[in-house]
Amino acid sequence: MDKRFLGIIAAILIIFVGVVAFTGNKTPSTGNAQPTNHTTGKTTSSVTLVEYGDYECPACESFQPVVNQITAKYSDRVKFQFRNLPLSSIHPNAFAGARAAEAADKQGKFWQMHEALYQNSNWSQWSTSKDPNPFFEQYAQQLGLNVTTFKADFASSAVNDSINADIAAFKKTGQQEATPTYFLNGTYISNSNLLDASNQPSFDAFAKLLDAELAKKATN
Repeated sequence: MDKRFLGIIAAILIIFVGVVAFTGNKTPSTGNAQPTNHTTGKTTSSVTLVEYGDYECPACESFQPVVNQITAKYSDRVKFQFRNLPLSSIHPNAFAGARAAEAADKQGKFWQMHEALYQNSNWSQWSTSKDPNPFFEQYAQQLGLNVTTFKADFASSAVNDSINADIAAFKKTGQQEATPTYFLNGTYISNSNLLDASNQPSFDAFAKLLDAELAKKATN
């Protein structure tokens, strides 16, 4: 075979591999979006607990009841924040779940949709569905949202960019992408420190960390 022809083929292959490598590692576009700012509790507190979560993640779903208990108990002392970290490579419906929550936020119902997505009976349905969108629209209707507007926001680039901005913010932490991931006043907390002796999410473990941080801030 002509050596020039073989050289051309080799050059094409090198270019192709380079393009694949470049696009495969490219950070998703965030447009001009900033990371989301979904907060609850005492928003002026000097103690902030941030969760990066994935709505399809079974671990996140199992943590949610304890997180709800902690949020209720410390609502007058701690600021709680949620950001999106959909692990789309292993959870095919995760990004869509984040879209549903962000679309609900456009109508002032982020936390209500957040709870609806994690509610066990709902979660077991939409998280395993080949088409979760009808479930999201059902929750939107139950929450009193304008469903037509919800569907438009769900499909919008603005919502997409907000989620990607959260992912980009997480990448800057240097932590391995895993969910749920918690930060207490910017310090990473290993999930192993949030479990009981049976390796289940623990209210007492969360409370111990929050109490220590509150006490530290009180003496500063």
